[in-house]
Amino acid sequence: MTGGNRHIGRPVPPPHHDRLVRGNGRYLADLRADAVLHAAFVRSPLAHAHVVRFDATAARNDPRCALVLGPRELAERTAPIPAVWLLPGQPEDTIPVAVGTARYAGQPLGVVVADSPGAAEDLAEAVRLELDPLPPVPTLAAALAGGAPPVVPGTPGNEAGRVRHGSPQADIAAALARAALVVEREFTLPRVNHAPLEPRGVLAEFDTGTGLLTVRASSQGPHSMRQDLCAVLGLRADRVRVIAPDVGGSFGSKVLLYPDEAMVCAAAVALGAAVRWVETRAENFTAAYQGRGQRTTARLAVGEDGRFLAFDAHILADLGAYATQAGSGPYQVAALTLQGPYHVDAAAATVTGVYTTRVPTGAYRGYGMQEATFVRERLIDEAARELAIPPVALRERNLIRPHELPHTTHTGLTYDSGDYGAALRRAADLARRRAAPDPPWVRRGTAVVAAVEISAFAPSALLEALDIAWSGWEGVRLRVNHDGTITVYAGVTAVGQGIETSLAQIAAEGLGIPLDWVRVELGDTDTAPHSDLSSQASRAVTLAGGALVLAARRLADRMRALAAGFLGAEPEHVTQRVAPDAAPGSPDAAFHGPDGAWITWREVAHRGYRGWGRRDRTDPVRLEESVDFDPPRLTFAHGAHAAQVAVDLGTGRVTVAGYWAVHDSGVLVNPLIAHGQIVGGIAQGLGQALTEESAADAEGRPLTRSFREYTLPAAQDVPDDLVVEHTSTPSDAIPGGFKGLGEGGTILPPAAVACAVAAAVPEIAHTLTSLPLTPARVRAALRAAGITAEGGTR
Repeated sequence: MTGGNRHIGRPVPPPHHDRLVRGNGRYLADLRADAVLHAAFVRSPLAHAHVVRFDATAARNDPRCALVLGPRELAERTAPIPAVWLLPGQPEDTIPVAVGTARYAGQPLGVVVADSPGAAEDLAEAVRLELDPLPPVPTLAAALAGGAPPVVPGTPGNEAGRVRHGSPQADIAAALARAALVVEREFTLPRVNHAPLEPRGVLAEFDTGTGLLTVRASSQGPHSMRQDLCAVLGLRADRVRVIAPDVGGSFGSKVLLYPDEAMVCAAAVALGAAVRWVETRAENFTAAYQGRGQRTTARLAVGEDGRFLAFDAHILADLGAYATQAGSGPYQVAALTLQGPYHVDAAAATVTGVYTTRVPTGAYRGYGMQEATFVRERLIDEAARELAIPPVALRERNLIRPHELPHTTHTGLTYDSGDYGAALRRAADLARRRAAPDPPWVRRGTAVVAAVEISAFAPSALLEALDIAWSGWEGVRLRVNHDGTITVYAGVTAVGQGIETSLAQIAAEGLGIPLDWVRVELGDTDTAPHSDLSSQASRAVTLAGGALVLAARRLADRMRALAAGFLGAEPEHVTQRVAPDAAPGSPDAAFHGPDGAWITWREVAHRGYRGWGRRDRTDPVRLEESVDFDPPRLTFAHGAHAAQVAVDLGTGRVTVAGYWAVHDSGVLVNPLIAHGQIVGGIAQGLGQALTEESAADAEGRPLTRSFREYTLPAAQDVPDDLVVEHTSTPSDAIPGGFKGLGEGGTILPPAAVACAVAAAVPEIAHTLTSLPLTPARVRAALRAAGITAEGGTR
């Protein structure tokens, strides 16, 4: 193959960005539909209450009203949503759509459909609710307190189940007994909002003539949404079509079908009409699933020689009012990844799910790994401080070495490849910058932390072993059209991460053709290969890309074989020559035989569609290859981040002055996209380190209802001195050698920032166990330590 069509590794700007920045995106609110009606929800104002009366008389008598479905009507029309990842002993394995008891403020109790969005909102407010208040249990402490009212009937103590991952308790006890130092802390990782640029939304249209429900949704997982809708509405799979148009971000919030989205679809079926609902920002803050939310007691045992002996943790998981489909998944991943990239004699974590009267929690970018990294790296830093060992030296002493890979952790994860020490040392080198002199009321500190990132989640055999009711394989379909152009169909979805461009690069590379011949189609259950997990868990490029590598190899071989048949030569004697700017029908895009004869790429495709040129009558005719790729195992990206912070002793404000990240994500398909993913993840992680927390009052009612109360990181919060570097250790489990990187940037910043603050002000290091490190929280710790605004001590 000649012609210079090398695409993997090139920083190609995503072509679709031009369409989006010019305002030509087609997000949920932009979509057109004939005679579309609009939905609004009647939501509980209380965090815990019996629904005594749902009186929609005034709303139904209004001429603008098309439909009202209250708890009774919803119970007649819907079944619960199936849960997927259950804790042992979990009392509920479904999520109710129709409810008689509200378990969180903002829970949808009914849906109103009217001829305009404003009318729908008005009529929803006209519904009269009579609620019998029940005692709220808005915190883990309240839920676990003696005599706490059960959130879920029949669950005394509000425990939703428990699971342990890792070493037997006897091994942990033995390691602790021989330790020279045991560091134990209680860590609080608060709930956070996903806050995507585009909130959730659904446009559901039911055709009574065909019985077809077409749902356009701002969704990360159209296929899993379709499966859940079939279960909820009792429809056949071939009568439900889910399409994801342009999706304005997700970060895990749009992975699952929500009860309110199911209500919109039930209304469309009831009316035989098109019904649209676009979530308001207030709804997104108060009713969309949240991320994180755990309290962890953890300890690290260290031997006299500075070797790690044991990590041990007990994670209390704030599931909220019910366990979402992913349920305890993020907390279990935190347990599974607690050991990180380090050698240790024993490691284990227990997860206890707890029901509270708060919005349920679910997937969030970094899915448990950010939480595990914060806990682990803070423990290591505290151990280094008590042992008077430089933290980087303590980490490096305990890192798993390249020659020791593959390495299986005590929780059963098998790390495949990488050089953890090289990333740590490089991040530390990058952070050795001379800083300008600071005034006496400012302290400056630097820290370096490390982590691994689960990617290619997950082999179906692993999901089966863990009894997680999803499939882990990923499918693609690659087609050469009759005019020589190429179409890629994949089950992963585009949520702003540039996957369309990356898949096009992989296909073009594998076929040896120009990039502009390739079109990528995603997000439609009628055309995309099945994908339960789709674009989440750092798996899109690894699994869809790996499948596409195989499909491209097969299709390239078939095109060469067809060309050989037309040229009267053996395939191995045929040369493909395609110039980088050639069209499919150009003489510069042709197969050449040994005698000088040639045939264009387009002509081979065109004749192939006629069934001509096959070497055997049993050879397939269609120029299309479908590959379902189920990876043999997980693959692991890894990285190290360094942060330098300046702490104002007077105000408690923490400023990130510099940030340096080194990542190994295997073979990078598009370095430009990879850089954007890492930088965006770092900014998101800095927000969780310093500003973001979803709060509620003592009654469980949300206090953060808008961006006025919920502070996202702004441009000034991201340092100008931000450096991202990549090393590359290809995966031997994934065709193409790819590893994931979508979550890596988010995983490390909270740990890096907190450890840097500890380095700047060691007097308060032992208190840095809760996020976010707001000025008020840091200032309180400074005052408690007797540190004055002028930099002295009292």
